[in-house]
Amino acid sequence: MGKGLKRISLLLVVMILAVAVAACGKNGNGKVSVGIVLPTKDESRWVQDEQRFKDALDGTKYTTEILFSQGSSAKEKENVETLINKGIQVLIICPQDGDAAAAAVESAKKAGVKVISYDRLITNTDAVDYYVTFDSVAVGKAQAQYLVDNAKGSGEPLYLYAGSASDNNAFLFFQGSWSVLQPKIADGTFKIANSSEAAALQDKAELSRAEMSKIIGQVTTNWDANEAKNKAQTHLTAAAADMKGDVAILAPNDDTARSIADVFASDKAVTSFVVTGQDAVKASIQYVIDGKQSMTVFKDVRSLVKDAMGMAVSILDGGTPETTGSYNNGKIDVKAKQTEVIVVDKSNAKEKLIDSGYYEAGDFTGL
Repeated sequence: MGKGLKRISLLLVVMILAVAVAACGKNGNGKVSVGIVLPTKDESRWVQDEQRFKDALDGTKYTTEILFSQGSSAKEKENVETLINKGIQVLIICPQDGDAAAAAVESAKKAGVKVISYDRLITNTDAVDYYVTFDSVAVGKAQAQYLVDNAKGSGEPLYLYAGSASDNNAFLFFQGSWSVLQPKIADGTFKIANSSEAAALQDKAELSRAEMSKIIGQVTTNWDANEAKNKAQTHLTAAAADMKGDVAILAPNDDTARSIADVFASDKAVTSFVVTGQDAVKASIQYVIDGKQSMTVFKDVRSLVKDAMGMAVSILDGGTPETTGSYNNGKIDVKAKQTEVIVVDKSNAKEKLIDSGYYEAGDFTGL
């Protein structure tokens, strides 16, 4: 082959490769349309969300890249910068810490990116355009209502636990719970067993953020199963005999609920307990079936992902996303789309979780 022909062949190969690379590039130009930042890969919830987000964009002309912050606000900010550099137009972010994430989304806003706060609200910044959430106040109300509906007589010991003080949702859950529990504490149905701060405020129907902060500071689990277990053990060790017997336990989510339930189940002076949960994780559904955990609040994440992606696509298409309410983040009222929550216990677990296709029957025993 002559030198000229060789050059042409080589040129052709280079051109074909360039076309192939461009075709592989997202949007045909290497750009990513929707950047997604999730808090950690250490919780199964977020790993499941990763796949759901990918599925939600299937069949559209848009592309996504999903990064995990691994529990670090610094890593989260780095992830956002990486995605901005890839040309994203929409950022969907579930903050590791609501306050700390403000700096990350402010740089996104400067770059002209629309920001959707996902599941947890980013606080004290005007750089959040939308919030997609389950109605967190409704979650707390549902948990508390279950305890009220299953109360035994009067003077029943009530153990309070909460999520993390750095997570705005923990306050919303607690706010919802308190609105239902407080009247029942005031009328003597329940007596607070493990929080002097809550006992001091038991006559107040509505608590300020600072007042809730005092209570949450005493009963936080930091969403950590081990921390929840240690707190429960400390509380039961310190509890007088009249703070045992039949008890009610407000546990903030499923992972902490199982830990707390195991501790209460091992105390012979506790004759029965009702314990709440949230997230409908597999291990807790098995506990519900086995009678070890009383209930969970099922937040169908499929709906939340669909709402968030629907919002993103609407923005990319040049439209205005549909919203159903707003939340004040300390700086502005953020327009929000709220997704419904469902109470699940032994009586309806099969219908809500198996028949709806969320889990498979084979995931559980004793159904």
